[in-house]
Amino acid sequence: MTTPLLADLAAEARNAAHPQSDPCACGVVVTLADRADATVVRHAATVAKAHTPGTDPAELRARLDTAARVPGVLLPPLTPTPVLVHGRLVTLWPYGTPVDPDAPDEAPWEAAAGLLARLHRTTPPLPLPPMRGPEKAARAITRLHAAGPHPAARAVTRAWATLPAWARAEAPPPDATSLCHGDLHLGQLVRHPAPAGPWLLIDVDDLGLGPAAWDLARPAAWYACGLLPPDEWSRFLTAYRAAGGPAVPADGDCWPALDVPARALTVQTAARAVAKAAAAGRPLDEVEQCLVDACARMGTIPAQLPRNFAK
Repeated sequence: MTTPLLADLAAEARNAAHPQSDPCACGVVVTLADRADATVVRHAATVAKAHTPGTDPAELRARLDTAARVPGVLLPPLTPTPVLVHGRLVTLWPYGTPVDPDAPDEAPWEAAAGLLARLHRTTPPLPLPPMRGPEKAARAITRLHAAGPHPAARAVTRAWATLPAWARAEAPPPDATSLCHGDLHLGQLVRHPAPAGPWLLIDVDDLGLGPAAWDLARPAAWYACGLLPPDEWSRFLTAYRAAGGPAVPADGDCWPALDVPARALTVQTAARAVAKAAAAGRPLDEVEQCLVDACARMGTIPAQLPRNFAK
């Protein structure tokens, strides 16, 4: 069903893809995502995104300006200023070819690691708000509490309680100087120009200043939970180190730096999974249970804090 937001978002994409005098003959608008936190459509080589309701306009503009000023790492927006559509801030982007989820052997782990390392080594070109990773983790816990009772919820909330305050968005992080993506996963990479240009990072909603280790946390968490094969984790970590990424030591044990962020991402992902299962009245699937089991283990083992960091 086409909602008023989707219809007007499609119009924004069409107008950006074609001059007013140029008739459109390139096909329909494709809905790429339609969730409460983001609605995204594509027409020809243009993508229009409606951001989360309540998005701060000044913070979004700062993130857009940053994307435009870090070429070769972040996909630049087509226009520097969002527009308001049905009460939602909307931005326009060039289309890029995403990672193929049906070709896991071709996952661009090295490209993702290299882009992150370059991002983390970049001096922020202008003042930015904090990276929103811990805030998103806290929202996942809030959603879990609102979803109603579920047998797995206790393990997730106990694991959450073991995290330091900064990882729960209750205190400033130990490092707030690195330029961070804030929500790194393979869905945040595209090839631009499509279809075979270089890989670039997309989605600036969580971009900001914070601890660089957070951007490595999701693959680290998947590896620790047994969901990412060791060779893929090794490819990612090795490429990040080779590119001079500052989030972990150049060699030796990386886990003192990654342990807390990886735990936080495990809890966040498990909380979202349990909330969905509770809402649907269904048992957890195998992957979801794996995440909850990891939370249960975390609840009995204290987190490793980075060296020289007071809790």
